[in-house]
Amino acid sequence: MSDNIDFNDLRKRAVSQPLVVDKYTADPSAHVFDGKIYIYPSHDIDAGIPFNDNGDHFGMRDYHAYTMESPDDKLATDLGKILDIDEVPWAKRQMWAPDIARKGDKYYFYFPAKDKNDIFKIGVAIGDSPSGPFTPDPKPIEGSYSIDPAVFNDNGKYYMYFGGLWGGQLQKYRNNIYSNGNELRSDDDFAFGPLVAELSDDMRGFSTSPEEIIIQDENGNPLLAGDKSRRYFEGPWVHKYNEKYYLSYSTGDTHFICYAIGDTPKGPFNYAGKILDPVVGWTTHHSICEFNGRWFLFYHDSSLSEGVTHLRCMKVVEIFYDKNGLIKKINPYS
Repeated sequence: MSDNIDFNDLRKRAVSQPLVVDKYTADPSAHVFDGKIYIYPSHDIDAGIPFNDNGDHFGMRDYHAYTMESPDDKLATDLGKILDIDEVPWAKRQMWAPDIARKGDKYYFYFPAKDKNDIFKIGVAIGDSPSGPFTPDPKPIEGSYSIDPAVFNDNGKYYMYFGGLWGGQLQKYRNNIYSNGNELRSDDDFAFGPLVAELSDDMRGFSTSPEEIIIQDENGNPLLAGDKSRRYFEGPWVHKYNEKYYLSYSTGDTHFICYAIGDTPKGPFNYAGKILDPVVGWTTHHSICEFNGRWFLFYHDSSLSEGVTHLRCMKVVEIFYDKNGLIKKINPYS
């Protein structure tokens, strides 16, 4: 794909430019703390591993935090490394997309990594500041699995959403139990949904067992696994707008960011449309953040590396809702 792209032209047409240019950053999780934007991306490196469908070439080993005074800033400021895989006793490799939450005067940084058995689990590290340092718990969250944790605070009740197919291993689970013999569902079966669990009072565990979220079509039926331009693949994110809950996510191999709307944080959610058309690069992963009454989509593409799939750059663009609460779709290279 990248062999046929004029990257000078693409950069001119892009609706946004990279927020970081001295490192490769992806999967940006953006939050506002005390009037400033903080962003927690994964840190892409060239691990020297060939491309495969399990994503082994995404060999990330640490996390940096970034800040911006406003989404209109040209670049984000690097606050330095906040966590390294060598500091996490249970983790072996592949520190993928993280998220963070604040409760009281503590910050809880959630991250996936493969354990010593090459099974993805989700860990938590705790700090006194959004810029770290963060101290990881010695073990992953009990009952956690797969990838892409995203935490949503609904009036003091905290929910974690997670799960990703293929290399994210979600297809290996049924009713929260792993079996290597489990595979993807057939195209005419119900699509996998993300998982949701309520977090315990100390934010270091689950108080409920993970439940699969149902995303419904226009007729109220669950989306099918074969509906690849709409069904869930990875990268869940939840925000609230006009008293409705918006679940946004990546469709993976069809490269869209889509969303669905529900009346409760656990769903069910009704499919509502696409937020972002495909970007340069294989993956799409995002977050949505409100700042001073405006809403912004943080996402990534591979334009900085001129199309190298696993070397990405995070970006931001403003999003808009129509009078019915639907998000207007964005072409990243209009």
